[in-house]
Amino acid sequence: MEKYIWLIPLLPLAGFVINGLGRNTLSKGVIGFIGSLLVLISFGLSLAAFFQVKSTGHAIDVDLFTWFSVGKLSVDFSFLVDQLSAIMLLIITGVGFLIHLYSVGYMHDDEGFGKFFAYLNLFVFFMLLLVMGSNYLIMFIGWEGVGLCSYLLIGFWYTNPSYADAAKKAFIMNRIGDLGFLLGIFLIFNTFDSISYHTVFSRVAGVHDAPLVLITLLLFVGAVGKSAQLPLFTWLPDAMAGPTPVSALIHAATMVTAGIYMIARSNILFTMAPQTMEVIAIIGLTTAAFAALIALTQTDIKKVLAYSTVSQLGYMFLGLGVGAYTGAFFHVLTHAFFKALLFLGAGSVIHAMGGEQDMRKMGGLKGKIKVTFITMLVGTIAIAGIPPFSGFFSKDEILAAAYAHNPTYYAIGVITAMLTSFYMFRMMYLTFWGKFRGTHEQEHHVHESPASMTIPLIVLAILSAVAGLIGVPAIMGGHHELHAFLSPVFERSAKILGENELSTSTEWTLMGISVGLALVAMAFAYNKYVSKAQLPVEDTEERSILANLSYHKFYVDEIYDFLIRKPLDALSGFFYNIVERLGIDALINDLGKGTLETSKALRLLQTGNVGFYIFMMVAGIVAILLYSLKLFTI
Repeated sequence: MEKYIWLIPLLPLAGFVINGLGRNTLSKGVIGFIGSLLVLISFGLSLAAFFQVKSTGHAIDVDLFTWFSVGKLSVDFSFLVDQLSAIMLLIITGVGFLIHLYSVGYMHDDEGFGKFFAYLNLFVFFMLLLVMGSNYLIMFIGWEGVGLCSYLLIGFWYTNPSYADAAKKAFIMNRIGDLGFLLGIFLIFNTFDSISYHTVFSRVAGVHDAPLVLITLLLFVGAVGKSAQLPLFTWLPDAMAGPTPVSALIHAATMVTAGIYMIARSNILFTMAPQTMEVIAIIGLTTAAFAALIALTQTDIKKVLAYSTVSQLGYMFLGLGVGAYTGAFFHVLTHAFFKALLFLGAGSVIHAMGGEQDMRKMGGLKGKIKVTFITMLVGTIAIAGIPPFSGFFSKDEILAAAYAHNPTYYAIGVITAMLTSFYMFRMMYLTFWGKFRGTHEQEHHVHESPASMTIPLIVLAILSAVAGLIGVPAIMGGHHELHAFLSPVFERSAKILGENELSTSTEWTLMGISVGLALVAMAFAYNKYVSKAQLPVEDTEERSILANLSYHKFYVDEIYDFLIRKPLDALSGFFYNIVERLGIDALINDLGKGTLETSKALRLLQTGNVGFYIFMMVAGIVAILLYSLKLFTI
């Protein structure tokens, strides 16, 4: 298998080149076939690599060539496929293929069809590079690559200024986090004389606490930007400006999981820096609760899911912060399935509604688009944490670890889980129950999506329902297969952190509380939006203070504008108008004018009169003679 590993990222890159060059000459059918097939082949190779790692228990190390060597720094272009990256490969290529297949139908009428598939292929390539690299530099290349692709895809419909602004916002905010990540890599090399995972992790025991805390904090800054945590989360909801398949790709299979993967990959560094882990847990928990509060009142179906992603990522960071590395990664896996399902389902709803995204103008769709309804219901139950669907097992594993670490963390986390259940079922009830609230033209247009869109929904719904079974806890008669599979990656951290075993009765109680609250929230949402048929108020109507704060996203963007953007604009205006125009420009312009005026005067000496030229020559010779006789000096 080792000889074919390099093909896994190369095939999507080939798709980018073929579809990019042939975007105006190849037919849409050929472009969709090539773009999807190459990712599918990558999935097949990833599956083969996964089973080899599973059967042998050993990682696949492939050194392609020495990239460069300067002084102490020697960087090999090499790949590492171990238990952690093997699962990520399956998520990226598997879910990525389903999104490609879905895009064939969703983007069929778009003029930029070929360019869109080229960008999708490039996105998958860079994400594969990110997780397959055996050192931090290759990871960083993939890290920056997915940032570039997010910019290209979020702003795909760039003729709309708001979409272009959303793309720029994502790009700029990610640069803030990327700077932290880059500084962290510099400090890693300064501390360990290497940026290779094997070397760095083997030398970590001999490093003092202070450098490790600084390294991990800088790496975490990178994760905060890429995985949309407080305070750098506002780009992700705005990323909904891109086509819906892009939203699914960013939120489920690529990009936002990069920060989780990076910390999980560097788990021993973070385990040796408990102060940083506490910061991660607090930031993650705060983000989860904050985003959930915002999602409660949103009326755009994609915005609800966007803030849901921010909240779920917060849960993953909470798991990482309390040392539940397997639990956090388990939630990455289950979230990839149900969040891709929900976003693609939302895209199917929008497709059926002729582009409408406001849930206040939907309703009564469950009998009109049955496949979309059933599959989205599966995804909603999964994310709400209701057994036996996948989200229940992964979320409760994180909550149990949070309880063992700090019961306060658990309390906030379980309340956030209740909010998740409420706003997700609110979305379902407003979209699929009740009477249709759109226009007559929209109602006439409503129809189920084509097979290229519904088949991925069905596959993802099945995965969302059953994926949690790999993590059934022992108290429920199961064997946590994922924990056993990932144990070689997290073994050293597990020994240092120790086991925080909870009693059987405590575990059952915690599960009962979380499920009970989720069911209560579901029932409350049903009573409010189905039984009483209440609707979110129109934008022009008044809301309560708390509802208004939630609906306007607690004015975070406005606060950033006031504290950061406007002062920077004023400062740049000062430098432009005063320093640049009146200072630097004026000086340069005056020098140019002086030179111009001097040359105008000097050119008058060029009269074209030969007698004048002879006179000047004689005068010059006389002056030279007088100077040589020292009759005058200069």
